[in-house]
Amino acid sequence: MSKDFKPMSGREFPRFSAIKTFFRLPIAEMTENFDVAIFGVPYDGGVSYRPGARFAPTQIRDASSLGRGFHMTRAMSLFENLKVADIGDCPTVPIDQAQTYEKIEKFATSVLNTKKKFIAVGGDHSTTLPLLRAVRKHVGQPLQFIHFDAHLDTYPAAWGCEYHHGSFARHAIEEGLVDPKNMLQIGIRGPLAGSDDLKLVTKHHVQVRTMDDIREKPIQEFIKTLPEFNGSTYLSFDIDCLDPAYAPGTGTPVPGGMTTYEVQRILRALKIKNLVAADIVEVSPPFDTSQITSLAAVDTLFELLCLMGEKKD
Repeated sequence: MSKDFKPMSGREFPRFSAIKTFFRLPIAEMTENFDVAIFGVPYDGGVSYRPGARFAPTQIRDASSLGRGFHMTRAMSLFENLKVADIGDCPTVPIDQAQTYEKIEKFATSVLNTKKKFIAVGGDHSTTLPLLRAVRKHVGQPLQFIHFDAHLDTYPAAWGCEYHHGSFARHAIEEGLVDPKNMLQIGIRGPLAGSDDLKLVTKHHVQVRTMDDIREKPIQEFIKTLPEFNGSTYLSFDIDCLDPAYAPGTGTPVPGGMTTYEVQRILRALKIKNLVAADIVEVSPPFDTSQITSLAAVDTLFELLCLMGEKKD
């Protein structure tokens, strides 16, 4: 593969051919000279319902063969603006969460130490916590945080286990990894286990935009209400923020979610001065249909890269 950090040509190698990488980009060592690293986090030991997210990095690489580099709305040639590479998968231990967290944090730290940004492709949502730990240490202050999800993920321990895919946001707040006053959750909807589920976000003044907030007015009006993020920012995208009609392959599907178009409009409207890192999680290929969910993840990955690559005023 060429190391000009551009996707392989579909005219030279048809998109159904060749070794699968994210967007058919070159495979690289993290120490090489490029701007953004994409890597997989194949781990789903934190799920409470459907497993299978460990297979997402492989499936999303495959689906991303259909990805292209010019963003029509932004009038941006992404891979002219950014040098991006696939650096493989982060090592994990499928039967040990503690070891996996250590490996994820160490791997992400190594990427950040090369002065690169990253997008991690998971994996279940519990993997966001060690990624946040690495980025928080790197920037030296609590992060501004954007969280797309059907769920608040501020829930208590389950079966006596503190760390699971529904508790990462609570730990992120309690550990001081994120600034809750500069934290935005988008796509939240019920049902909840009880009213207590809302206590933590209320206590910490987290901005929560529910599906009712999104749907009660035209999308062009909703996006005008989005705050700006002027500090070091992390964005975590749980694919179940989408309605199961658009993302059936996920661990905990919730009806009444966003369409892929609504997600596109919201991502394109976000004003983020410094998106340091991001992740896409909770794609479960065994429950996917015709790669619908993986294709939605690819589209989100493209939008996140564009957020990193857009020229700031």
